[in-house]
Amino acid sequence: MCGRYALALRPQQVRAYLEDAQMPVYDAPADDADDAPRQSYNFAPGYHGLVYRADTPDHGAGSRQHKKGEEEVTEDDANEAPESSAEQGEVRYKLQSMKWGLIPFWTKRNPDYGSMMKTINCRDDSLLDNKGMWTSMKQKKRCVVVFQGFYEWLKKGKEKVPHYIKRKDGQLMCVAGLWDCVQYEGSDEKHYTYTIITTDSNQQLKFLHDRMPVVFENGSEEMRTWLDPGRYTWSKELQSLLKPYDGELEVYAVSKEVGKVGNNSPTFIIPVASSENKSNIANFFAKGTAKVESKAAKTKSEEEETIKDEKKEVKKEVPTTPIKHEEGEVRTTVDHNGSEDNAPLPVPKEESKQGIKRELEDVPSEEPPKKVSRTSASPTKAVTPAKSTRKMKSATSNNTASPSKATGKDKGSQKITSFFGK
Repeated sequence: MCGRYALALRPQQVRAYLEDAQMPVYDAPADDADDAPRQSYNFAPGYHGLVYRADTPDHGAGSRQHKKGEEEVTEDDANEAPESSAEQGEVRYKLQSMKWGLIPFWTKRNPDYGSMMKTINCRDDSLLDNKGMWTSMKQKKRCVVVFQGFYEWLKKGKEKVPHYIKRKDGQLMCVAGLWDCVQYEGSDEKHYTYTIITTDSNQQLKFLHDRMPVVFENGSEEMRTWLDPGRYTWSKELQSLLKPYDGELEVYAVSKEVGKVGNNSPTFIIPVASSENKSNIANFFAKGTAKVESKAAKTKSEEEETIKDEKKEVKKEVPTTPIKHEEGEVRTTVDHNGSEDNAPLPVPKEESKQGIKRELEDVPSEEPPKKVSRTSASPTKAVTPAKSTRKMKSATSNNTASPSKATGKDKGSQKITSFFGK
């Protein structure tokens, strides 16, 4: 059975895929047209999907007579579309938007949803005999339904686990189908609907379900035979085309959110165990720890690389940086060991020493310059007497101490002053 599939591509994208597979497309719905098919990762019955078929009238290939069971029914010629390419001798194929859930042409009123659900699939063994509701459609209204992949649910006790099935080579799935056109009583609107033909599952899907869609190889001779409007009588050859797919498929469990009709997300076709699936909470925590470790390693390596790159860039940029000069500007400077050819240097150290000597020359003649030079030879001794003499002079010159106290000092202090006087 096939009750849900994925088709999230625009009509023009599907057209490009088919044409690449040697499946010509004469006409296709516009991407933004009112009758454009639905794009969904959770395509459900009742949605409008894409059908690939021969360009035939609404009654199908061949004559306008249809069989409803054992009875022959003739459609109204007034409702017929213009002459098709098949009737003109050339066969053209087109993509058409149709509703999933086949409604036979003889239906007078719009059926309810439950009735439509009964015709979303058609068993291949129900087409063996030329009787039943599928008789006229299998003869004159054969088509191919296009999608990316389909879903099946695996029963595990009371639980159902959804699985997604797609071609391993990534190509679109082209499955056998039937279509019809109905016009209800009292209405001028035409409704195009389709069904998907199912057959026995192949070995890959036996564990999942006993039925699967009839999948054709894209652009194959079997598909051309199935779509040939010149074959409007059911035959064993057409019946033999309805067989399990012998190519390679990819099957994996997906999110249970796909089970609810109306939900739609690209994650529905991503495996639950995949690291790309953001809805898996286990992947979320695994990513968190992995990201922290990878970020720490990356930041260290990236920082080292950026520092190296910056150093290289600086080395490259410094010698090639042009220096602007204005007219009449003089920028002659001392070449300081050849490291700064065109940069002004600071004041030389020799000039600063001469300035200090000039300050020392301004000292009063009471202090002989020779003794000052001796004390200045050792920096520790030179600093203390100079500061002490100046401070003592400034203290006495301010007349803060009385002259009587100065004359009344003990002999030890007089000897020290007399020593400096000598």
